[in-house]
Amino acid sequence: MVDESALPSPTHEPTDVSPWTIWIGIPVLIITVVALALLVLWLFPGRTVDRTMHLPLPHYPSPELQTNPREDLLEFRASKLQQLNSTGWVDRTHGIAHIPIAAAMREVASEGISDWPAPTPPAQLRDQP
Repeated sequence: MVDESALPSPTHEPTDVSPWTIWIGIPVLIITVVALALLVLWLFPGRTVDRTMHLPLPHYPSPELQTNPREDLLEFRASKLQQLNSTGWVDRTHGIAHIPIAAAMREVASEGISDWPAPTPPAQLRDQP
């Protein structure tokens, strides 16, 4: 058992926060919060206004929806195929025209492409009898 008369009498801890720090810190904290609130109100003044909508609401046009998407796609595809399989001008002022794909492929096959590397001949087998 511990002899209680040998223990020192209890006192406050000298390393605690001093009362002056509390008496100065709390008002500084309150002033800082109020100053920040006033700064926010000054920077964003219209945010405190209630924005109620007045009736009747404005009428906006409805979006133009496709009534028949399958038919629209078929029509689009037919127009693109007609363009790919016909001749016509792309830019007449610069002399650029388009030709059908089959004709372009025949031209490239017969004339080749300028500045295209020539195919290398197949290597001869070294072990021929």
